[in-house]
Amino acid sequence: MALWRAYQRALANHPWKVQVLTAGSLMGLGDIISQQLVEKRGLRGHQARRTLIMVSLGCGFVGPAVGGWYRVLDRLIPGTSKVDALKKMLLDQGCFAPCFLGSFLSLVGALNGLSAQDNWAKLRRDYPDALITNYYLWPAVQLANFYLVPLHYRLAVVQCVAVVWNSYLSWKAHRL
Repeated sequence: MALWRAYQRALANHPWKVQVLTAGSLMGLGDIISQQLVEKRGLRGHQARRTLIMVSLGCGFVGPAVGGWYRVLDRLIPGTSKVDALKKMLLDQGCFAPCFLGSFLSLVGALNGLSAQDNWAKLRRDYPDALITNYYLWPAVQLANFYLVPLHYRLAVVQCVAVVWNSYLSWKAHRL
């Protein structure tokens, strides 16, 4: 409980910084889970550079993009009724998620040194499956998030659920 209260205080005092650092930390955790539990690399086979790339993407891309999107979405559709939450989820999953996912997979490819041609081929191969998998998880999560969670906690809630999603994305993005 003390840790949660400290997080709430930090979030109240430095909302943007805390949201970005939370996203980066949980992206890194997702990659560690992917490497250790899904890929079973072991500590000696763990690719620290890959984890650092995921942390960097969380802090430099995911946190700012998703946090900023939630602010824009709340301005576009103010309110917290069930209908408002449904509208936000539809806009989030219909517009933001496809663009975000394509950007994320492309960035990971570029940061891993793929040529533009190889990155495009990997994106064409992985994007459709990743987007379909996105639709199995995120619409229900986002509907609850937009209806039940105050704006300043939404990124944290999503990132906690996203530990599992980040593990999947890390595996998908780093699979050759």
